[in-house]
Amino acid sequence: MVRRLRPVGLDFIEHAPTRLAFTARAAAPPDAVYRALADEVTGWPAWFRAVTLARPTGGGAGREIRLVGGVRFRETVVASDPGLRYAYRVDETNAPGMSALVEEWLLAPGPDAAGTLVRWTFAADGPAPVRLALAAARPGLGHSFRTAVRALDTRLAARTAS
Repeated sequence: MVRRLRPVGLDFIEHAPTRLAFTARAAAPPDAVYRALADEVTGWPAWFRAVTLARPTGGGAGREIRLVGGVRFRETVVASDPGLRYAYRVDETNAPGMSALVEEWLLAPGPDAAGTLVRWTFAADGPAPVRLALAAARPGLGHSFRTAVRALDTRLAARTAS
C-alpha cells in the first residue's frame, strides 16, 4: 500500500523528531562525489548495497528508489548544490508508519583539502514505535552508509585510474 508523506522542506532536517547523522571520508573530491549522488542516480545500486533500483523522475526533479526487501520511495529533490549538498524528500512510500522523511548529503573538502567529508542526515517523523525502530536501526544505517561511501570511493578511484 502506498502512503503519502507530509511535504516538508529543508528546515525539517534541523527540527525533525528523529535525526540520524553519519559522517565518512572519501578520497574522491567533492565534485566527483556530488556527480555520483545527483547526476548519476541510476548508478546508486552499484555502490549502495541497500538500493536495488534508482532512477530520476521529472527530468531530475525527483527520484524513484527501491531498496532490498521491497521498500519503495518516490522522492522530490529539495536541494541540489553542486559539490556541496544533495537532499531529497520522500513523498510516497510503501514503508509503514513514516509521516515525513528528508535525507541530506553534505559534502566538504577533507582535511588539507584532500578528499571529501561526507555527512548523511536522515531526518524523519512518525509515531513513537517508528521513532523507536529508527533509533534501534541507527547502527545498521550507519554501517550501511559507511560501506556505501567506501564502495563509492572505490568506484570513483577505478574510474579515475582508467
